[in-house]
Amino acid sequence: MNKVKVVRTALDYAADEAYKSLRTNLQFCGDDKKVIALTSCTQNEGKSNVAFHLGVSLAEAGKRILLVDADLRKSVLLGRVQVQEEVKGMTHYLSKQAKLSEVVCVTDIPNFHIVFAGPVPPNPAELLGGRYFKEFVQTMRDIYDYILIDTPPLGSVIDCAVVSECCDGVVLVIEAEAISYRFVQEVKRQLEKGNCPILGAVLNKVDISKEGYGKYGRYRKYGKYKRYGKYIRYE
Repeated sequence: MNKVKVVRTALDYAADEAYKSLRTNLQFCGDDKKVIALTSCTQNEGKSNVAFHLGVSLAEAGKRILLVDADLRKSVLLGRVQVQEEVKGMTHYLSKQAKLSEVVCVTDIPNFHIVFAGPVPPNPAELLGGRYFKEFVQTMRDIYDYILIDTPPLGSVIDCAVVSECCDGVVLVIEAEAISYRFVQEVKRQLEKGNCPILGAVLNKVDISKEGYGKYGRYRKYGKYKRYGKYIRYE
């Protein structure tokens, strides 16, 4: 395996707590939810950043994590590491130009491994929908506690829907105040056409200085709620 050094951006307290909360929510989904795809509606909503920090948070909790960069069209994860030599990635493996052991990179964060995307191929959807990718995921299930798969925005290309066929759940990353409700619903419907459940959504890039965010005394402003027995439904 290759060894890489991760370039980490320090999180403030609120962001660190948010990722711990996301980590906890994912764990409460059940131990059968091991392979998780992350997608968004459009580019630059921060899904790769969320996938990366969620992976680190899970690894820090003692889980064995593999972060897979399946955004074969526009990868950004390689920019987060320092490498001494050429790193082979998913496209090398899926096109049989590299062995599995050559594409899994060990980071300097304990329990946190990464498979990078590799060079942009001419047929990304076909590679991700092929037999080799399914076999890759099945093999890694027996090694890692969680496999986080960073996929391209579903509002742009079909790759996430293809990848989700061998996943246990999908998390949708949505940039606050940037994506319309109608667009999110359209992407949600596309995800629902597959057999992979939507585990939830992450509202990203929230300005917590605005009214209704961040202050404990303002929690009442998140929305109205009705009580049904011991359960509370927010509206």
